[in-house]
Amino acid sequence: MAAVTNTSGVTEETHRAAEAAIKHFSYKKPTEFERKKVSVMLGQGDLVRGMIQVAKEGGENNLHYHANVDGFWMVLKGKAKFYGPGDALIGEIGPQEGLIIPRFARYWFESSGDEDLEILLVQAFDKSGLTLSGRTDAAPRKLADAGAGPRFSAEV
Repeated sequence: MAAVTNTSGVTEETHRAAEAAIKHFSYKKPTEFERKKVSVMLGQGDLVRGMIQVAKEGGENNLHYHANVDGFWMVLKGKAKFYGPGDALIGEIGPQEGLIIPRFARYWFESSGDEDLEILLVQAFDKSGLTLSGRTDAAPRKLADAGAGPRFSAEV
């Protein structure tokens, strides 16, 4: 069968390759972790990545920004406080609330509730950049265990 091309130039092979890359995931909160904050990778495509960050009390990070990533944050459980430069409060969000953090916007956040924070992060990537997220620290990291660490995966 000859390749069929639609008006946008996308071939049947392009569709089949994309359909073969569809991923199923199922999230389950990690029960045992020593760090103040961990990430559970839900899945990643060419332009978007989804994960859930789980933070114990505090669990804050440092003021930073991403040059190549817009972030969509939504609290699933717990509460989070987001801050900008000078520790100015951007907002306190609870379950079913969120923020969109555009690339280049400086921010940091912390868990602020009585229970562990579970926060969904969906990131959209600008592929013209040279690095995955283009993260740049604008202040020293606050946690001794900040940086690369164990990640959990929710892909099935």
